[in-house]
Amino acid sequence: MAVKINEKAPDFKVKAYHNEDFKEISLSDYKGKWVVLFFYPADFTFVCPTELEELAENYGELQKLGVEVLSCSTDTEFVHKAWHDNSEAIKKVKFPMLADPTGKVARDYGVYIEEEGLALRGTFIINPEGVVKAYEVNSNDIGRSAKELIRKIQAAQFVEKHKGEVCPASWEPGKETLKPSLDLVGKI
Repeated sequence: MAVKINEKAPDFKVKAYHNEDFKEISLSDYKGKWVVLFFYPADFTFVCPTELEELAENYGELQKLGVEVLSCSTDTEFVHKAWHDNSEAIKKVKFPMLADPTGKVARDYGVYIEEEGLALRGTFIINPEGVVKAYEVNSNDIGRSAKELIRKIQAAQFVEKHKGEVCPASWEPGKETLKPSLDLVGKI
């Protein structure tokens, strides 16, 4: 992996399709916000629209958590627009759709498939300081869960706010956390 946990996420500047317009977007534009960078293989495919639709349906909840979503594939911004115009699922997308036709961003994040010219299903959670707090990379035949992504973001935000506490398996807001100490060793 080119990206490491608790290290700065690689910045980028790319074209995007967003809110019926073409824009230039950089990761640094989102400094001070949580970001989900959501790679997928290609527009006009099969699993991808199910993931982006589910993400779009949960976008309001993510925004309430102070999170911006940036989806990214190796398609151009023009293909993103055509997909948005022609797919009922993708019409729901309100977050920026990044264009990475050279694969540079996907390479920088370690999810580029050289022989295919596509990205793997990579999800990167980046904190407001631009530091990678979690990532998940799936084979392109395995779709992701927006519900689990939201849970991970909530855990990352909790531990950032409550230094010295950690979130156990399947932790959700309101459930108990742990305070690592010598007293806990061997007692869980």
